[in-house]
Amino acid sequence: MADPKGFLNHGREVAKSRPVDVRLKDWNEVYVPGSLLPIISKQASRCMDCGIPFCHNGCPLGNLIPEWNDYAYREDWAAASERLHATNNFPEFTGRLCPAPCESACVLGINQPAVTIKNVEVSIIDKAWDSGDVAPQAPERLSGKTVAVIGSGPAGLAAAQQLTRAGHTVAVYERADRIGGLLRYGIPEFKMEKRHINRRIEQMRAEGTRFRTGIEIGRDLKATDLKKRYDAVVIAAGATTARDLPVPGRELKGIHQAMEYLPLANKVQEGDYVTAPISAEGKHVVVIGGGDTGADCVGTAHRQGAASVTQLEIMPRPGEDRAPHQPWPTFPMLYKVTSAHEEGGERVYSVSTTHFEGDEDGNVQWLHLSEVEFIDGKLTPKPGTERKIPAQLVTLAMGFTGTDRENGLVEQFGLDLDERGNIARDADFQTNVPGVFVAGDAGRGQSLIVWAIAEGRSAARGCDRFLNGASELPAPIRPTDRSLMV
Repeated sequence: MADPKGFLNHGREVAKSRPVDVRLKDWNEVYVPGSLLPIISKQASRCMDCGIPFCHNGCPLGNLIPEWNDYAYREDWAAASERLHATNNFPEFTGRLCPAPCESACVLGINQPAVTIKNVEVSIIDKAWDSGDVAPQAPERLSGKTVAVIGSGPAGLAAAQQLTRAGHTVAVYERADRIGGLLRYGIPEFKMEKRHINRRIEQMRAEGTRFRTGIEIGRDLKATDLKKRYDAVVIAAGATTARDLPVPGRELKGIHQAMEYLPLANKVQEGDYVTAPISAEGKHVVVIGGGDTGADCVGTAHRQGAASVTQLEIMPRPGEDRAPHQPWPTFPMLYKVTSAHEEGGERVYSVSTTHFEGDEDGNVQWLHLSEVEFIDGKLTPKPGTERKIPAQLVTLAMGFTGTDRENGLVEQFGLDLDERGNIARDADFQTNVPGVFVAGDAGRGQSLIVWAIAEGRSAARGCDRFLNGASELPAPIRPTDRSLMV
């Protein structure tokens, strides 16, 4: 145990953010560089090394949290990094982007602020990179088997790294021009700088993983031809079909899906554009959707110089404390203020968009909405609450409904879908087509980065067993395990 009295002697401290007026002038990560290291040993000491560490259950990866907390307390960063990587291929991603269900399951969190597990995690991996403790792990021998991975998001990268380390020759196919999937073009730079992806890609290249960008399976290369070229295929193409808003005026110019808007801002940071083709500069911006993607749109609009930013959510505002039906250690739906919300804007709950209004040139100018309430279990408009707000740029961030069905991938492979419209798979993450596996959002549905990595690792194990008859790769989750779905 790190420190038997650590949770008594030290309160919870988290990473410090840069002042709003400073960080809005750039796209760097919002946190003060190096602000965690002076406090992280004390924060790690708050871990009680519980007899039953519920944080393990809270984390889909089964991270060995008490173990690397102990090493962080002792400032044995190399050992902490080893324990961290034992269950997680990319802790610098999860340490920045995961909503930390492990902290919701922390035993200390029953009656005190939980251990800052996420901050400890990111401190360990950042220190490991700085110290040179993250090195390529090339396989000792090659199996002679080949695997194609479709998609280079966290699920695809995790599967590819595991399979490469198992000795297979792995090629990752990505339809975008750069590797990273939503990590690259969905997550804004201020949440995670893309240098973190770049150095992982270099590590994977050194291990032997090959990358093919600008190739969309189903369009540029038929799925059937891909299957002939490789001994196995892992589909990690994500759930990229965005939920739309079919109301009058949807066709007006200036209304975009979030994933039409966010990637362009990232491409500016990559040097592809001087200014984003879709920009919030000087405009009244409305973001429809109250989740993380909506918050990403809010922060992006702030940095582009929006005149105003309003975020709409159809559901009521969550409470600040656990609801009775979400007891510890489940992941509660709580009201949270992200770094983007700290930067300004208005959040409006329990409202539904009725229609859009435009000018004579077909540009959106106004959004009409109505308050809603639950009546007999259904969200129903409240009479007399209709109003309109200025809207010159609207982003739809209402989630995703499944994997892409327009590129032909599902049909060309002949894949079965489950009742939720995701690609169906068995306990080994194998689809109805022998040798074709699926991981991440394509099989699970829209979910978290930590689930994507866990699924990628598990699918890699199933694929390895298919190729070799057995596998020594770990399998942290089952494809039917939805108990921690958040």
